[in-house]
Amino acid sequence: MSITRKEIEHIAELARLELSEEEKDRFSRQLGSILEYISQLNEVDTKNVEGAAQVSGLVDVWRPDEVKEWDKREVENALRQGELEGGQLKVKRVL
Repeated sequence: MSITRKEIEHIAELARLELSEEEKDRFSRQLGSILEYISQLNEVDTKNVEGAAQVSGLVDVWRPDEVKEWDKREVENALRQGELEGGQLKVKRVL
């Protein structure tokens, strides 16, 4: 399957990308190869294959919350790193 230069230019415009002529040619070939591979995958018979959300076998493990007492010095050290406002610790914004 191939993708035309006009289609590449349209995709680049949608993505707000400025492509050189060489990049347009290269991406046309590369995207064409990807679409060809997808076309091959579409031919695979998956009627008897059960769907899966993930395949690694990993499972989320939840544990109950446990309240632990901190050493008084650790609590004081943590509280010095911010300020109390309305009974809550206010810290600097992290973005």
